[in-house]
Amino acid sequence: MRTAVIVDVLRTPTGKGKPGGALSDIHPADLLARVIRGLVERTGIDPELIEDVLCGCVSQGGEQAMNIGRTAALAAGLPESVPGTTIDRQCGSSQQAAHFAAQGVIAGAYDVVLACGVESMSRVPMFSTFAGKNPYEPLQSRYPDGLVQQGISAELISAHWKLDRPTLDAFAAESHRRAAQATQDGTFADEIIAIDDHETDETIRPGTTAEGLAQLKPAFYDPAIGERFDEIDWTITAGNSSPLTDGAAAVLIMSEERAAQLGLTPRARFVSFAVTGSDPLLMLTGIIPATRKLLERSGLSIDDLDAYEVNEAFAPVPLAWQREFNADPQKLNPRGGAIALGHPLGATGAKLLTSLVSYLDRTGGRYGLQTMCEGGGMANAMIIERLD
Repeated sequence: MRTAVIVDVLRTPTGKGKPGGALSDIHPADLLARVIRGLVERTGIDPELIEDVLCGCVSQGGEQAMNIGRTAALAAGLPESVPGTTIDRQCGSSQQAAHFAAQGVIAGAYDVVLACGVESMSRVPMFSTFAGKNPYEPLQSRYPDGLVQQGISAELISAHWKLDRPTLDAFAAESHRRAAQATQDGTFADEIIAIDDHETDETIRPGTTAEGLAQLKPAFYDPAIGERFDEIDWTITAGNSSPLTDGAAAVLIMSEERAAQLGLTPRARFVSFAVTGSDPLLMLTGIIPATRKLLERSGLSIDDLDAYEVNEAFAPVPLAWQREFNADPQKLNPRGGAIALGHPLGATGAKLLTSLVSYLDRTGGRYGLQTMCEGGGMANAMIIERLD
């Protein structure tokens, strides 16, 4: 069986996903194009060799419509012969792009492929593509009581795993502390391409404390929802949730043989993949069965892994995952997660992979796990191995 390897990774710094954010003046296709160009220049690869561009993006409307993967590839100056497609697996879209890319290499369908993602939440706001309509309406017969938004799912997770507000706020504060420390130490520098004068993640709030976060009001309080779910204690706030964010990231993936032919030194290889569906009411818990499936397929245990990137859509998501696997909290999002670093939806999967590869390189770790919860009740998970 062929081996799929990661040759290099690159991401933008994050920008606040609102007007005036550091990246808000840049068209999302141009934002991704800059990362693609940077990755091509950094690796020195002939762009004619790229066989496909697989791009994750969630809000595929407005400036992100009409297959932004192809638009960004052309904007980056890639040859017209290089195709592109855009994938929507909600928050895991660009992680799924990486899965598809690596699986295509393993199957022999590709030798060289680019997996990437982009989301400009300042220019294409979340839910703006719904046009005022309920996307879950066709599911009413199967779920007569109705589905809920992700913030309520996070509240239900907090209740089920008995995660109280102080625990969530402490986790969020630690995410900011770790991210701020990594920024200060310069450990993100090798994975970030500067965008104009913007070089660091704008969403980090150094000095954040659990005591300060405790002053914030619950973000999703709804008396009607409270009547339906009397177990909700209303613990989720803007402070223990990921912020709206702009960003892009890209990963160059190829077969081990082609990398050797081109004289390129791979940084990591793909070990195992998993994807699963889960209860769309508790839509953020799919990372748990996905991880179980992944560990079974890989033959590895949680203790064999040197780092876990579990997307911090909301604080209870990684905390529930950590409890289920009794995972080492020091290995969980060791340089902070999306609560501090931001969650540019369709770009986050590639962004996390960029950081995971970089972290394993810097620490000499061998195996890293990445998993992401996804809207509608799904999850992706994968394990990579650093190569010397």
